[in-house]
Amino acid sequence: MPAATLSVGSNLGNRLLHLRTALRFLKGAGLEVIRTSDVFETAPWGVTDQPYFLNACILAECALQPEELLRRVKDIEAKMGRRATRRWGERIVDIDVLTMGSLIHHSPDLHIPHKEMHRRGFVLIPLAQILPLWVHPVTERTIEDMASIFRDPEPVRICGL
Repeated sequence: MPAATLSVGSNLGNRLLHLRTALRFLKGAGLEVIRTSDVFETAPWGVTDQPYFLNACILAECALQPEELLRRVKDIEAKMGRRATRRWGERIVDIDVLTMGSLIHHSPDLHIPHKEMHRRGFVLIPLAQILPLWVHPVTERTIEDMASIFRDPEPVRICGL
């Protein structure tokens, strides 16, 4: 089974509980979790007039096809009460598929690797904890290298996931 990475984030309600609930649902959705990053508190990205986020990343074995993984992720978000808001707005939970091994996949609803991950410190910092030497097939840089530009100021580590 290839390894997949996902990011999870929340900035509404009991943020840590939402991340842990998402992890529990992901374990029941055809993923075998190998490792999780620490949880970091980060400022909102894109739309800044909203609460801070808690963010983490998950490394898991995954036998699902990309579109099936996306469907399961969206089902989990809906089950947890995520509702449509403004783009990059507040949310109970946000789960993004980041990578699936060295796969490059593009469809209207899904880009693997995630098309914005190399620009987002709140993704790269936790991802560097679980997959530091993975080489992005487009940028040809390691996660650790891409994360290094976002370390000043360092996001606040909260706890383990």
